[in-house]
Amino acid sequence: MNSSKTKTQWSGYWFTLPAALMLGALVVYPLLYGFYISLFDTNLLFRWNFVGLRYYLEVFTNAEFLGKILLTLKFTFFTVAGHFIVGMILALLLNQKFPGRVFFRAVLIVPWLFPEVVVGLLWKWMLNPMYGLFNQFLQDLGLIAGPVSWLGNQETAFISVVIAAIWKGFPLVMILLLAGLQAIPDELYEAGQIDGASRQQIFRFITLPSLRSVLMVTLILDTVWWFKHFTIIWILTQGGPVNATSVVSIDIFKTAFEYFRFGQAAALAVVVFFVCFLIGYVYRRKLGEDDD
Repeated sequence: MNSSKTKTQWSGYWFTLPAALMLGALVVYPLLYGFYISLFDTNLLFRWNFVGLRYYLEVFTNAEFLGKILLTLKFTFFTVAGHFIVGMILALLLNQKFPGRVFFRAVLIVPWLFPEVVVGLLWKWMLNPMYGLFNQFLQDLGLIAGPVSWLGNQETAFISVVIAAIWKGFPLVMILLLAGLQAIPDELYEAGQIDGASRQQIFRFITLPSLRSVLMVTLILDTVWWFKHFTIIWILTQGGPVNATSVVSIDIFKTAFEYFRFGQAAALAVVVFFVCFLIGYVYRRKLGEDDD
């Protein structure tokens, strides 16, 4: 009896071993190696001067870096909020029955299918002050008198990057929320209508509570993804003008590959990892209390 039980336990360990090895090689090892690098002043070749936790102390006493963390949080907030507003509206519309619904579902997911490099180049072309479609469209409507350098102006660069990020990311939120809406039983809506509930009351007391688990998972994934986003911002502005869009991922890239301070860049990346972990923990505590 005991021998059979032990054999079954070992079988379970052997089945999970490949997944554990892959997790260790692809996730745990890079994290530990990144932390190891952060303890050195190094160029990754012949200079490995041990500095301990000096870079971490510098991070938390560096007002410029803390300002970039706040800028990143601001970028993440507006981007994620845009995703949820646009995604929720479109998910509610696509959950209705109307002719051509399948076509619109296919078309609206197109931005998410494009690689981020393509999205960045597409928006950079549309926002170009010389030949961009955006300026031409606004001039035709009489909203602007002349071409505007949307990405070259401190006052418009940030919102331009946020709009491009919203355009890229809203389809994923839309699809996840639409899947959640389709899983809500019709009996709940019928019961609400029998009780005389208005559309707003049905949305507030039936739809939103039923979507709670989907909203939480989507919110965590979307927030963490865009907090550490790099590609679109780099292609559009490279962090400029005058650091107007210099989020923390841009700062880490420049520190590592322009200034060759790999240890300092690794320390910044470790801090970003813990910020992302903290975001997920806070969301889980605030939105997933009933599941604990």
